[in-house]
Amino acid sequence: MNASTTSAGNQGSLEDPGSIDRRDPEAEVGKRAQAYRNWGRWGDDDVLGTLNFIDQAKRIEAAALVRTGQTVSLSLPFEMDGPQKGWRRRTNPVHTMLDTGTDAEAANQGFPHGMGGADDVIAMPLQCSTQWDGLGHIFDHGHAWNGRRSGSVVTSEGDLVTGIEHTADVLVSRGVLLDVGRHLEPESTELPDSFAITGEHLAATAAAQGVDIRRGDIVLVRTGQLTRALRDGWGEYAGGPAPGLSLTCAGWIHDSDIAAIATDTWGFEVRPNEFDVPAFQPLHQVAIPNMGLTIGEMWKLDELAQTCLGEGRWDFLLSAPSLPITGAVGTPVNPIAVF
Repeated sequence: MNASTTSAGNQGSLEDPGSIDRRDPEAEVGKRAQAYRNWGRWGDDDVLGTLNFIDQAKRIEAAALVRTGQTVSLSLPFEMDGPQKGWRRRTNPVHTMLDTGTDAEAANQGFPHGMGGADDVIAMPLQCSTQWDGLGHIFDHGHAWNGRRSGSVVTSEGDLVTGIEHTADVLVSRGVLLDVGRHLEPESTELPDSFAITGEHLAATAAAQGVDIRRGDIVLVRTGQLTRALRDGWGEYAGGPAPGLSLTCAGWIHDSDIAAIATDTWGFEVRPNEFDVPAFQPLHQVAIPNMGLTIGEMWKLDELAQTCLGEGRWDFLLSAPSLPITGAVGTPVNPIAVF
């Protein structure tokens, strides 16, 4: 059942934060899962979800935005001084040298005619820094994207159906930055922790910036929380209180036909979540398995915001391909905005 089949009144209530029953997260998730579910929209065998909105015409549109050739990386460093604190065994990257210049000076590497070299290895969770959540990352009552049983999708061998490798050549499109932090807090440009961003906030930011949101766009939402963490220290950035998208944003996301969305926060949605009883990442539960939405987290958006201000525009070519890690449910990424 898609949003178009629900009544206007019901849609309005689902997008009103004041209508959330803060004692019943299961019901609130369920109503939005049903209203915005895209199962079958692209066929029973689909593995891309909303990334289907990015087609060749969309990439041609995005390529036309390249005028100066300036590039901006939107990735945090992949290093041990990162945001992770060990929740669910998520650690920061561990980088180890296998061969070094010291070895080369000692001539103990076994190479002929004075040649030496360096080599290294890295061990890290795939979602420890700037990353995409794949469609196999979150389930809803035992169901994965497109209504499949979660146990038949992700096993000990990985995601057998919607593995991140399927998106390796897909994530190139028009990018749009919505600097909600700057729009709502023009002095600090940083939203306070626990601030819930609504669909109205997103629409108002786009209007203030003079940018439209189109089908197939990749939308980036800057809250300013990462700005604060990089200045003051990681603190509770990983999993603690944070500004982020309200559960009620599900309607705006669905109706906008965007391909993907990313934020500068650890968890994408507002934390604590909008309930007075135990709840965990309810917008993820609606967006990934039901809507088929690809979500990005921990994207570094400050330099991008400054570049957009300098350029006087908020859209650009965005290239953010996944690493084709077979069966993975997420991927590190170094997104590049091109102006």
